[in-house]
Order: sequence, then C-alpha cells, then structure tokens
Amino acid sequence: MIEQNLPSQERFEDDEIDLAELFGRLWAGKLAIIAVAVLMSGLGAIVAFNTPPSYQADALLQLEEKPNQLGLPEGLAELSGESPRAVTEIEIIRSRLVVGRAVARLNLDWVAEPIKAPVIGHLLAIQELPFPEWDFLAPYAQLGDAIRLDVLDVPPAWLGEDLILTAQGGDSFRLELPNGQQVDGNAGAPLLDETSGLAIRVGELSAQSGRQFLISQLSETAAISRVREGLGVSEKGRNSGILRLTYQAGTPQSARRTLDAIAQAYLSQNAERSAAEAESSLEFVESQIPQAREAVQEAEAALNAFREAQEAINLSAEGEALLTQITSLEVELAELAASEEELAERYTPKHPVYQRLLGNRERLEERLENLREEVRALPATQREVLNLTQDLELSREVFVQLRNRAQELQVLRASNIGNVRIVDTARAEEIPVAPRKALILALAGLLGLILGTGIVLARSYLRKSVNGSEDLEALGLPVFATLNEHPIAPKKTERRWKLPLVALETPTDLFVEGLRSLRTGLHFGMLDAETCSVVLTSPAPGVGKSFVAANLAVVAAQAGQNVCLIDADMRRGQQFKYFGKSRQDPGLAQFLAGGATLEAVLSSTKVENLSVIAAGPFPPNPSELLMRADLGKLIKTLDASFDLIIIDSPPVLAVTDPVVLGREAGTVIAVARFGKTHPAEVQAMQKTLETGGVKVAGAILNAFDPKKARGRSAYGYAYNSRYGYK
Repeated sequence: MIEQNLPSQERFEDDEIDLAELFGRLWAGKLAIIAVAVLMSGLGAIVAFNTPPSYQADALLQLEEKPNQLGLPEGLAELSGESPRAVTEIEIIRSRLVVGRAVARLNLDWVAEPIKAPVIGHLLAIQELPFPEWDFLAPYAQLGDAIRLDVLDVPPAWLGEDLILTAQGGDSFRLELPNGQQVDGNAGAPLLDETSGLAIRVGELSAQSGRQFLISQLSETAAISRVREGLGVSEKGRNSGILRLTYQAGTPQSARRTLDAIAQAYLSQNAERSAAEAESSLEFVESQIPQAREAVQEAEAALNAFREAQEAINLSAEGEALLTQITSLEVELAELAASEEELAERYTPKHPVYQRLLGNRERLEERLENLREEVRALPATQREVLNLTQDLELSREVFVQLRNRAQELQVLRASNIGNVRIVDTARAEEIPVAPRKALILALAGLLGLILGTGIVLARSYLRKSVNGSEDLEALGLPVFATLNEHPIAPKKTERRWKLPLVALETPTDLFVEGLRSLRTGLHFGMLDAETCSVVLTSPAPGVGKSFVAANLAVVAAQAGQNVCLIDADMRRGQQFKYFGKSRQDPGLAQFLAGGATLEAVLSSTKVENLSVIAAGPFPPNPSELLMRADLGKLIKTLDASFDLIIIDSPPVLAVTDPVVLGREAGTVIAVARFGKTHPAEVQAMQKTLETGGVKVAGAILNAFDPKKARGRSAYGYAYNSRYGYK
C-alpha cells in the first residue's frame, strides 16, 4: 500500500509552491531587483519633479426650488414637476453655452507660453540650474521668462496654428508666421499685418535674447474642449441640490479666475432662462385677458336680461349654495385647462405628470356633474338664474386671476433672478494637487520591485540551468564533488599576466576543500581504469575547467602523488598562465608534430611532484595531431612514471578533440558550472561522447554559490564556515 501511494504523494509535492525555493530565487537575484527598483524610482523622480504642477479651485452652487410660474393651486403644484434636477444642471454647466461664455470673457482661446526643452524642460524653467550658455539651450524657457498678450486676432485659416515669437532683447521681438513670413514688433505696441489680417499686442515680455515663445489662437470648439478637461462638476450628497465645481490649471490665479467665470456664466444663463420663461407665460396670460373680459360682459348682460324678463327673481338659499360649489369647481377646471396647455409643451400625454393632471380633472368633472344633477331638480326659473349667475361668477374669477397673474409675471420678468445662487465663490489653494510626488515615488519604487521580481523569476524559470548536484544526477552522472565559487583575479608579473593557484595561495579555502574531496573520489573511482589518466572536459566554454584542472593537480601533488598536467586544448590553452610559462615554449603540439622530445616539453614546476606539458604555440591542425598514434604512446609512457595524469581538454560541443582524448585516457569527467550550464548541454555532451565510444564517468559541479542556491539540497562541500588547520 505504501509503495502504491508514493507516486501520488510525489505528484502532490511537485504541485505545491516551494516558498523556500521561491525565496531562494529572489534572494539570489536581489541585486537585480534592487537595481530595477532604483532605476524605476529614478524615472519616477524625473516624472514627479519634471511635471508642471496643477492647482485646483472650487466653488459651491445651490439649486433652489423653482417657483411655480403658472399660478397653479397649491394642490396642483406637485404635478408640474418643476424642481431642477442636478444631472440636468451639471450638463448645462458643461455645455458650450456656459463654457463658451467663460472662454470669451477671459480669452481662454489664446495660448502664449515659453517653449520648454525636451525631457527636463520644466526643471530648467523653474530652477536656476548651472547650465552653461550653450547655443542649443538659448531658445528654451528658463527661470524668470514670461509673456502676456493683450490682443490676439488671427485669420480663420490660422486658428490652431503656431506662431513662434523670438525675443530680440529689451522689448523687441520677432514673430514667425505660419506662412513663413517674419515680422518685428515691440512689447506694448500693436502689431498689424494687413496682408494676412493678423493683429497682436504683447503687453509684457520678460526674456533674454534668443528665447522663444509659442503663440496660438484656438478655435472655439478646441478652446471649450480644453477648458472642459480641467472642469469637474458633482453633486454633494444625494438630492441635496448643492453642486461642487472644481477646475485645475497651471496657476492658482488662473484656476480661480476661470472657475469664477464659469460660475458667473452659468448664473447669468439661469437668470436669462427664468426671464424667458416668465416672458413666454406673460404673453399667454395677456392674450387670454381680452377674452375673459368679454366673457364677463356677456355673462352680466345675459343675467340682467333674464331678470328683467322675469321681474327680478333672486336665488334661494339652496341655489346660492349650489352656485358657490359649482363656481369653485369650474374655476379649478379652468386652471387645470391652463396648466394642461403649458404641460403639453413639455410632456407627452403618457407622462406621469400629465396623467396625474388628467386624473384630477376627471374627478372634478364628476363632482361638477353631480352638482348639476341637483340643479336640474330646482324649478326652471331658479335653474336658469343659477346658471346665468354661475357663468358670471366664473367669468369674473377667471378674469381676476388672469389679471393678477399678469402683474406677477411682469414683476418676475423685470427682476431677472434665477433659481441658482453661489454659496461659496471660487477659491484656489497655493498647494498644488498634482503631481503628488510622494505617491509617484512610492508607486515607482513598488513598480520597480514588482518588475524586478518578475524579471528575476522569469529569468530563473525560463533560463534553466544546473543549480544543484541532483540536476546532474538526474541526467545519470554521479557527482564527484561540488566546488564552491572562487573568483579568479589575474596578476601582472614583470613580463606577462599570471593566473593564481588557489591551492597554493589560500589552502584553507572552501574551493580547495572541495578539490581534496575530488582527489579522494578520483583515487577510488579510477581503480579499474586502464591508465591513471583522467580527462577533464565540459559541454561549453566558460565553466572554469582549466582552473579546476590546475588546482586539482596541485592538491594531488601535495598529497604525495606524482602528477602530470597536460594542456590538450591546443586552441585556447591557458595552463601556461598558471605556472609562469610562455606560450612560445614547446608543448604538446610540437611533441605530437615530431618537433620536440618528451623531455623538451615536460617541465617541472615550483610545486613538488607536479610536472606540466603545456599546449605550446597553437597549431593549425590540432584535431589531426591528436588522432596520431603518438598520443596513446605518450599517455602510456607517462602512466609508467606518474601516479595521476590530468588532461585539460577543450569543450565537447565546440570541437571533436575530447572524443579522441577520451578514447585514449582512462577516465572522462565533465565539469558543469552552477547557474550557467544548461542540462540540455550536458545531455548533448553525453550523446556526442557516447557516439564516439566514450563514457563519462561522472561530473564536477563548479562555482557553487550557497547564497544563490534556490533552496534545493546541494551535495558536496558547501560549507557555511571555513575549516582551517592548526
């Protein structure tokens, strides 16, 4: 049962996120993360300090309840739906009507500003930086430059086109027109160009000679859109009737003046709208007054004529009561009829307001019909007197109300007061609302950390490499040793550069301890080899193979073994640098070519029991030399005299030399570099050697860095503290 559950358990563990491994990857790339964070913070600082500030002004408006201009009874006022809605007024404030008036009042369609330098233009314009007087910086704005326009009128074809004004020193300037023409002028004096129709007057110009300013007149649509971008309107609370207006501009004064102009324009149009509504209602009421007067006269004449005919008959008490009720209902119906005409201009018959009015009229008509049924029960003479009296009272009531309403509308039209008032006038703070430097810097730093983390993780997961001895063992290569990273610093001697031998200079280094472990492993691993020769090779260059071979030879010699180190890399051999030799000294190439004897190429070193055969001057045909029978004879000859022969071979994937060397030597060991060698390279190396009949006995993991290890177990001598001898 246990064996059957193991695979699923392993799959479950593989699906989990290894936090230790993840932290190890991030810790290994901490310098890259910090570098990206610092870079992004620097860019954020440039953006924060090079962005022009924006100042915000705000104001409060109150939308008051609109007075009932139709003179409806109090019970019907709710049906008219005349209270303003905030969403409607917000759109009116942002309309071309209101914003356009503010644009025209403050000439917001004019653009006059210094030309700023690229990238650092704002910093150059607000800071007195110690820039040299370079000619290419002369046109750009610097501290103290200013311009003010008093008049600007360009031809319609030049709307939105740029006019470049260049200061000439003092108050004089030169203006470059869109058609390429140049005209000269002075600040304070009007400049007219009859040919193009241009009119301009610069009220103030403060700049050194050579400074350039951008002047332009926008179209009305473009100017309104530009103002709308900085305008904000919102209702404070729900159904509060309080609107908050905000506007952002480059200076507090500009923000305040622009917002105040918008508020005044909105207030003005609201008053005009109220006056226009009053005028429309007044015209309707005055048109009804003559008809109402005639109706009163006709009703009086009819009643008087009937009384004379019937010898002055008066109404009874019951008839008086019916007359009063009928008259009241008919007055209400007349008022509803007047309000219906007004509502018909605004709503459709299916609108809820219109439907409520129709329902109320239906109820009044039903009550009126009931009263008229009671009137029909009276004597005929009484009925006729009641009807005539009713017509007269109704006509008089309608006439009086129309005349009173006309007087009210005349007063309303003359007052020119709307239903909006300014609660708080426009005011701007001296502290800019943008850019928020602290927030930008914090976000830039955070973004840098996130970006750096992403880069490190992507590089770690996408660029797979050998990061532990288990990676090599998974490829079927036993690991003889894991060697800690040790920097190689070349030293300059009197005549040439020399590479250091760590085994001699720092014998207690962790790298050297790993070599001692490797020496022991080789001793037991080569017991069945035909010769005591071992080839050190690698999949690709740059893994530290020659460095390992040189120091391993020293460690083996210090243990009392008679060691011979052969530099078989006759293309890029480096062993002569470790032992103070010259490239021109005869070496393996000359021996295989028959140009030198073994005694001539085999040289002793300052390390006891260690001899070296350098590569010698690089030949043009190293592979052909290695394929000669002399190579096998050399190894057998040396095998009789030395306890260990270490052969430094070229990389397998670069040349075919290691295959030839591996067939002649007793053992082949591959060197892989931690964090650099790709597992696919190791597999390709194995396949290449096996195709040539050479089997790799094992591997060495070089340049292991415990700090960069990603939380996986790494076998070998990866100490966290030094071990020394006393």
